[in-house]
Amino acid sequence: MVNRMGEYSAPRFSAGFLALIFVVGLMAGGAITSYLAISQINSLKKENSRLRAQVSVLWGLKNVPCQNVTVYQNLTTLSHIYEKVKDSVVLIRVKIQSGTVQGSGFIYNFTDNATSRMVVITNYHVIHNAISISVTFPDGEAYKAEVLGKDPYADLAVLEVIDVPEDKFKPLIVVSSSTLKVGDPVIAIGNPYGLMGSMTTGIVSALNRTITEEYTGGFAIANIIQISAPINPGNSGGPLLNYCGNVVGITTAIVADSQGLGFAIPSDTLRREIYALVKYGNYSGHSYMGIYGRDMDYETAQSMKVPVTYGWLVTDVVENGPSYNRLYKSDIIVALNGTRVRNGDDLASYLEVNTLPGDCLEVTVWRKIDNSWKQTTVSITLDKRPSRPSV
Repeated sequence: MVNRMGEYSAPRFSAGFLALIFVVGLMAGGAITSYLAISQINSLKKENSRLRAQVSVLWGLKNVPCQNVTVYQNLTTLSHIYEKVKDSVVLIRVKIQSGTVQGSGFIYNFTDNATSRMVVITNYHVIHNAISISVTFPDGEAYKAEVLGKDPYADLAVLEVIDVPEDKFKPLIVVSSSTLKVGDPVIAIGNPYGLMGSMTTGIVSALNRTITEEYTGGFAIANIIQISAPINPGNSGGPLLNYCGNVVGITTAIVADSQGLGFAIPSDTLRREIYALVKYGNYSGHSYMGIYGRDMDYETAQSMKVPVTYGWLVTDVVENGPSYNRLYKSDIIVALNGTRVRNGDDLASYLEVNTLPGDCLEVTVWRKIDNSWKQTTVSITLDKRPSRPSV
């Protein structure tokens, strides 16, 4: 300030004013520090989820064998297979708000670091909204069960049966589903309409299908096995077996009013997730691109005047999602990491089998640039799926 003599003198501040400035500075610094800390915590949580998923996948690769099965009709006796596995399939009764539902399950021996734990594998939708759960063994004896782990995105659940004598547990062997081919014979055993221990046979009708359930928040359950073996309400959660009596899938759904059109979760999905489900109670390895779309077809290609009749047409991109400002409406995805994408089934199955959140994905698309369609490749860092509705 300038005094009466025209000389400059420094302004005087009260001690209280200086203290106020100091406090404001501390608060601002604290807010910045808190923001950075929260960002670091969120980053660490995300990395922890990814590491858990990686450990689960690696455990599955190490512990589940592949099995090629050659079927010789005269040497394969279905009754022999049934006798071998029938004591391993259980009936699951679930009390819910509106009454009681029934499903199937099978015994599995989860082994890690020389310790084993007998659990029951079933579908998530069997135990959805459960108030209480019981497991009935083939001899008719029933016991209380609790959910050990669950994943709605794969329609899988793992149960622990309480206070059961060890001799009740007769676990099935789970082998890799990767060797399955269309036309391979398969066996389904479960409890349709509560009829315990029912057996049906059929073939693998198709591979790499996708299905959607109401509790998945709109996300597809990918890499599904389509089968012709008849399954009905109550079969859900039961084992799908090869002709050696080993598990290659978990029966999960039927198409209403269809004949011989059923679906099963492949054993490789169980293989990837079982460690995380048992150890942590959930699985966080489902990748997320943050896009919506539909299958391409000839008619759409003609109307868009695009020189490709296959792929997946992007209809919307989630704001601030992994693909935001990387992919755009009307892009047509035709390959992921160089693997051809014919439709949404291919896209969802590739993501489920070959990627984890945090992976960098090379996406090949047809895109309209300067009024002409051109093929280009963009890189996207995948995220984990956002929080789903209450499950």
